[in-house]
Amino acid sequence: MTTTSTAAPTDTVATDTLDILVIGGGFSGLYALDQFRDRGYSVKVWDAAGDFGGIWWWNCYPGARTDSTGQVYQFSHKDLWKEYNFTELFPGHEGVRDYISFVGEKLDLRKDISFNTTATEAAWDEASKTWTVTDSEGNTQRAKNVIVATGFGAKPLYPDLPGLDTFAGEVYHTARWPQEGVDMTGKKVVVLGTGSSGIQVVQEAAKVAKEVTVLQRTPNLALPMRQRQLTPHDNDELRHDLPERFKIRSRAFAGFDFDFVPMNAVDLSEHERELMYERMWEAGGFELWLGNFQDILLDDAANRTFYDFWRSKVHERVSDPVKAEILAPKEPPHPFGVKRPSLEQDYFDVFNQDNVNVVDYNKHPIIEVTPEGIRTTAGLHEADLFVLATGFDSNRGGIMAIDITGVDGAKLEEKWEHRVHTNFGLTSNGFPNMIFLYGPQSPAGFCNGPTSAEEQGKIVVDFLEHLKEHGYTRFENTRESEVAWTDHLDEIFEASMFPKAKSWYWGANVPGKPRQMLNYCGGLGSYFGQWDADKDAGYRNYQFS
Repeated sequence: MTTTSTAAPTDTVATDTLDILVIGGGFSGLYALDQFRDRGYSVKVWDAAGDFGGIWWWNCYPGARTDSTGQVYQFSHKDLWKEYNFTELFPGHEGVRDYISFVGEKLDLRKDISFNTTATEAAWDEASKTWTVTDSEGNTQRAKNVIVATGFGAKPLYPDLPGLDTFAGEVYHTARWPQEGVDMTGKKVVVLGTGSSGIQVVQEAAKVAKEVTVLQRTPNLALPMRQRQLTPHDNDELRHDLPERFKIRSRAFAGFDFDFVPMNAVDLSEHERELMYERMWEAGGFELWLGNFQDILLDDAANRTFYDFWRSKVHERVSDPVKAEILAPKEPPHPFGVKRPSLEQDYFDVFNQDNVNVVDYNKHPIIEVTPEGIRTTAGLHEADLFVLATGFDSNRGGIMAIDITGVDGAKLEEKWEHRVHTNFGLTSNGFPNMIFLYGPQSPAGFCNGPTSAEEQGKIVVDFLEHLKEHGYTRFENTRESEVAWTDHLDEIFEASMFPKAKSWYWGANVPGKPRQMLNYCGGLGSYFGQWDADKDAGYRNYQFS
């Protein structure tokens, strides 16, 4: 793929005023750029990454890959899917970057993107009804509207570990991995965290490292990926029904081309249920999570049947009973599916190797990091490379990293300090003419990324077109609408099984972060259905001028 990049603006103060400035060049930002540009808006994108890729520019750690098949992890937009061939069923980060570069070149997007440009401030001016956005170099850009499309994983979460600065080896967060890569051959590698990035790094490190030690805080109820290589013929075969699959994903619960089975696990006999689970297991992928029985995320008894099935599969693959019990304990660490499971290829198998070990971090927490390695209550784990697979300050973190000043000097960081309030995860009172895509209180965390980019993108395009048609230059949602939306999310959350797991879905992974569900967990059908009702009522939650 190409590695050239567009320089940041060089003017200290931009002389033009854009119709729209988009902050973030991932799927959502690129879709918005193309759609608004087609409609005659002056629009530019600022992106902190060095080139096309969005989060996949940053996610370049060993083994990084999607948990969606390439066929649904792409745009339906402008029939681009007819031309691009994926080399793997589940593309790695190189494959996703290549796809996004293909999109960028086909749509001629590069000319309107400033890469290596990090937005640091945004200030609203009521008199001119414009935003002034400043980057890390002090360059500014005025815009009538700002779309913040930083994504839910823009701010890595670094653990506060005593002695970390004394470590003599290499230490990297998976979200800030060196672009040139890191050679793990023959090294002693310690991995902290067992989310998706931790699992993917462990699978790769186990092939070449001298030792791999996994510090597991919570067992990951990982599912089989069923990865395979694809030929051009395979791509043609997978393409034949894509238009129908795109239609399904646009309103399926989580934006995939499948949905929950309209049957209850508890209504079947044990034999019937096991046969269904075996068929799902053989197929693999997220259908085991979001295409499972309809009561799997609603009923404790149903949920436990799948957990026990999953545990038996792990114990079949891990020969050491002590390791197997750490990885898949008899009692669930939480209900299946209320923390995002990962897809794995040979993660559980590598623990049969003599060079791979797992430590129960809850029983043996880190005492300190020393120059030689990581000391837990079980002893010193020598390390040449310390991998921090510790996740993100998700949903709001990337937005709050920008100093956003709204009406009468109000700060978004202060408004959201204790509780996020938005209308549909799109806008927030006091910050007119600003829209969030893939942000907090939207379905982002439960949605296939390109699906969210397109479906949210469509309603935002319609919304701004509505303003233009009526001659409005200012919009702002009412305070009542965002309080009602937050109450709605709280109600769904509290009625679900999600509170039974400490997860990034509701901020439980970040010390001191307010505990609040930040991802709409009612499904895409409910989300867009409610938006359509408000739209049909003349966007009743907004004030225009």
